[in-house]
Amino acid sequence: QVQLVESGGGVVQPGGSLRLSCSASGIIFSSTAMSWFRQAPGKQRELVATISSCDITAIADSVKGRFAISRDNAKNTVYLQMNSLKPEDTAVYYCNAADSRVRGSWGQGTQVTVSS
Repeated sequence: QVQLVESGGGVVQPGGSLRLSCSASGIIFSSTAMSWFRQAPGKQRELVATISSCDITAIADSVKGRFAISRDNAKNTVYLQMNSLKPEDTAVYYCNAADSRVRGSWGQGTQVTVSS
């Protein structure tokens, strides 16, 4: 059973930075492409970034140049480094397998609030 635990969110001023972490279990992490998603109030969940098992990354246009995804297979953890945060980045951030066929249940996510 896939279990995902996100952490690292918080309240930050515009222009600030946060680093999110997602610990995964119940999957062969090193061979699983992982993604970060976010869901703002009243909006659908959207894909933010993906990292393949070979460390190839893809970043959504809305955050390109500001966000970076990385992984540590030894720790079964995927990270999202968020810089130059904007109020529109405010959302609950989730991680999960990139491939919906192997995706586990969604975790609780971690709240990111960008506000002055």
